[in-house]
Amino acid sequence: MKCMVINCSPSMEKGNTHYVLMPFIKGMEKAGAEIELLFSSQLSIKPCSCGIMHCWYRKPGICYIQDDDMKGLYPKLADSDLLVWATPVYAPIPGEMQHLLNRLCPLLIPDLRNRDGRTRSRFRTHVRIQRIALVTTGGWWEKENANNVVQIMKETAANAGVPFAGAAIRPHAHLIRSSQISATPEARSVIDALEEAGFQLVREGFMINKTLEAISQPLISEEDLRALYNQWVESEKTMQ
Repeated sequence: MKCMVINCSPSMEKGNTHYVLMPFIKGMEKAGAEIELLFSSQLSIKPCSCGIMHCWYRKPGICYIQDDDMKGLYPKLADSDLLVWATPVYAPIPGEMQHLLNRLCPLLIPDLRNRDGRTRSRFRTHVRIQRIALVTTGGWWEKENANNVVQIMKETAANAGVPFAGAAIRPHAHLIRSSQISATPEARSVIDALEEAGFQLVREGFMINKTLEAISQPLISEEDLRALYNQWVESEKTMQ
């Protein structure tokens, strides 16, 4: 199985998203997947600039923009069996990720159908992607902070006519790297669950809820995390 993993964190290898993504990829590789990892920040992806849907109506399947990295990315995406997006929670997603999502349009067939009460398209016949999955990190305490990102990925999969294989959500992700918490049994179990989720995704085609719950488990109380954030804000004010 060929798997395309796109890390959309602007921090790339230094970010919390990459830290969480690595055991996930390790699990995918243990399951026998061939992984290609890309960083959106290393790609030159222009925003979609053609409001007339050139890739649907005038030249179906051909993007209006021909002078950036999407031209080389389209065949790689089409040759992937599984597409995994990895991103931190922004408001709601990083801008480069939004450009990438918008530019997926040429991979879709301009043949609209009603599925479950919604107008949907689907991938073109040469696109091998069978499933779309998500790995996401947030700074706030609750995993529900990622709801908007998860919904975007669910809609992306539905519009392409493929199943959404689940979301591995790691709230207050920065704490898993802290010296006080990284050695705790809870933090270790999160890393183990991330590896298991990657394995399940490749072998079973989805991630089971028990594993996803282990990934999202609290590492600190909500009150303590809020106090840490507020303390940091106050210290920044003092420094100014």
